[in-house]
Amino acid sequence: MRATRTAWVLLLALAAVAISGCFDAPEIEDRWTRVDLKSASLTPGQVMPAGTQTITMHATVTYRAVLTGFAVAELRVADSLGTVDIRPDAPRVPMAEGIDAVLAGSRSLGRATRAVTGWDHLIQPLELTFDAAAADSAGSRLFLLCYLGSGERMELASGADSIVITPFISSERQVLPIGMELGSAPGGAPGSAIWTVRRSGLRTVRGSGR
Repeated sequence: MRATRTAWVLLLALAAVAISGCFDAPEIEDRWTRVDLKSASLTPGQVMPAGTQTITMHATVTYRAVLTGFAVAELRVADSLGTVDIRPDAPRVPMAEGIDAVLAGSRSLGRATRAVTGWDHLIQPLELTFDAAAADSAGSRLFLLCYLGSGERMELASGADSIVITPFISSERQVLPIGMELGSAPGGAPGSAIWTVRRSGLRTVRGSGR
């Protein structure tokens, strides 16, 4: 009788462990608001020579909470930066921390912004296009980023409107931006490829890039 009771206790304990495993918290990628890059006119590591060119990005924002602000696609240059791993298939949390560091220690070469508002489980598509002038600066690093932030509209002396963007810090607002580091060597042919996501992974499709 005692052996039977012990066996039942062990079975109940094992069942409790199994059930608790079924209800583990989802990964951060499924709990934080996430920006996913679907395609871009530049590829990771692609070299951009000096000069102005048009950059396009197609992305989605998957919301996990109510959020209002701006989505930003931006080309940034950093002259002094530590080690960061920024590419579309990089681990999301370390990449978000790396993008925080890039945004804090770089300057903009061009951007596009869009006001966004979302709530849990909404998936919002983004199509952003802008012109950027890539400076020919030895030792600098270029990053193409798509991130979220707050914005304040202001009127310039010319009468035109501008938006001052303050990027959301990923850990504070529970958001996961995305991006890629571009090549820094001289030469290359911008716009010679289109970066796209396929279900099987990453794929580069040759084309005009526009």
